[in-house]
Amino acid sequence: MTRPYHALRHPEFRRLWLSQLVSQVGSQMQAVALHWHIYLLTGSPLALGAVGLTRAVPTALFSLWGGVVADRRDRRLVMLAAQSGMTLVALALAGITLAHRETLLLLYLLNALGAAAGAFDNPSRQALIPRLVPASALPGAMALNLAMFQTALIAGPALAGLVIAGASVSSPAGIPRGPSLGPAGTHAIAMIYGLNALSFMGVLGVLWTLKTSGRVFAPGGVHEPPLAALREGLRFVLTTPIMVWSTGLDFVATFFAGAMSLLPIVADKVLGVGAAGYGALVAAPAVGAFLGSLYTAARPLPHRQGRLLLASVAAYGLATVGFGLSRSYGLTLVALGLTGLADLVSTVIRQTLRQLLTPDRLRGRMTGVNMMFFIGGPQLGEVEAGFVASLFASAVTGVTVSIVLGGAMTLVAVAVVAGATRVIREYVPAPLAAHAEAGPGD
Repeated sequence: MTRPYHALRHPEFRRLWLSQLVSQVGSQMQAVALHWHIYLLTGSPLALGAVGLTRAVPTALFSLWGGVVADRRDRRLVMLAAQSGMTLVALALAGITLAHRETLLLLYLLNALGAAAGAFDNPSRQALIPRLVPASALPGAMALNLAMFQTALIAGPALAGLVIAGASVSSPAGIPRGPSLGPAGTHAIAMIYGLNALSFMGVLGVLWTLKTSGRVFAPGGVHEPPLAALREGLRFVLTTPIMVWSTGLDFVATFFAGAMSLLPIVADKVLGVGAAGYGALVAAPAVGAFLGSLYTAARPLPHRQGRLLLASVAAYGLATVGFGLSRSYGLTLVALGLTGLADLVSTVIRQTLRQLLTPDRLRGRMTGVNMMFFIGGPQLGEVEAGFVASLFASAVTGVTVSIVLGGAMTLVAVAVVAGATRVIREYVPAPLAAHAEAGPGD
């Protein structure tokens, strides 16, 4: 039996995986720094929630076209261009922060530009992975990618929290609102942005030297017109019931229960743990997800994966309710860890079934369509969470209602999907041999 971690035996996958681990740590450090930066500038839950909107809009606008490009151009070169764009965004963030020129609008704009680059990077990256490993190793490669991402979600926020706390920016209470955060705070946040720019260098180097072709060969040697290609990708996803239901459930769950943007307020007002505690809270879901990814990278998932998918999303909703009600730092960390564990299990199932069911020539478009949901859901969820929280005069009451309501709505969504369709309840993966494609390098 092929163990999931055997995917690391394939050199080009291993090199890309290791370089992306470093890059993802830098990206997660930047995400934490940006949220704390905006909180220091505004102290507003609505402003924090709008961070998600600035990522959701570019994702919605460009992810479909990112999928079309991934299925028409060399996926390796598309990734090189997108990763270079994200590097420039990180450098710009560092520059304006050091120069004391940061404004809320400019931070939003740069965040949106980074998301736009990611909308082209993600479809090409996901579509390239099956080229780097044989079909039998694909589920393991997907699990390892999630393990890499969750590791970054642990290390990145924790490191960012320590850097910010070390600069004595532990609470916004004593810091004047405005474009300048003071020398210590400015330098710490700018350093995090700069480190993220540096972290992209490894990925760019690996992509530049990758021997596996990222080119897509169209039937008959001719690519169909872009609009026709886009329609074909949409048609494939929207006429595959298991993709429609699993993606829809994930979107609803992450939209209502996506409250990570409220963590600066939870850390400061509800728990009183400051920047270092904030970094740990952001990392907590990744700790749970990392533990789950270690298991899924070492052992295959159970055979009846549809029921496991429903159970994991329900557990995500329950843990979110617990997170919202908690007034204990330790209990909050545990609840957040459980949300990460539950989300990891559902993500492994969804990503693997998509890759196995999708022909290589459609993988970029399939990922582009799904990006609108699995990235747009959490980002729009931040807006929803910030809006609900802002309706209450008390910040503590607002974040509590927002988070608990989101978890409850997730449980309702699971019940509706479980009762409405058998395609999820009875889903069992087909034998891998049925999906076999060309091996790495072919």
